[in-house]
Amino acid sequence: MHCTNQSLIIKIKMEKQQLPNATAVLVLGICSIVFGCFFVGLILGIIGIVLSGKGRKLYKDDPTLYDGYGSLNAGFIMSIVGTCLGGLYTIYFIIVGGTALSMLSTMH
Repeated sequence: MHCTNQSLIIKIKMEKQQLPNATAVLVLGICSIVFGCFFVGLILGIIGIVLSGKGRKLYKDDPTLYDGYGSLNAGFIMSIVGTCLGGLYTIYFIIVGGTALSMLSTMH
């Protein structure tokens, strides 16, 4: 059987690789939303956003080589949402904590 370079290139392109960290970004995105009411959600969301950068760049360079962009993109979006929730919770905690401390200091 004779295999030319062109047919070899076609075979390689047909076998798509999984994007790196796609599953990890998805899990981090889900966890960042679930734990968004704690400071953990903010940290997990930031890690998910950072990890998704390499996979998004690889996919945008050549989409035909990679599979799993849907998982990566969903994880990226959920990481953004989890980071926003964690950030809002942190701001709320600072405001409520600061108000409580100022009220305690005025009582004495």
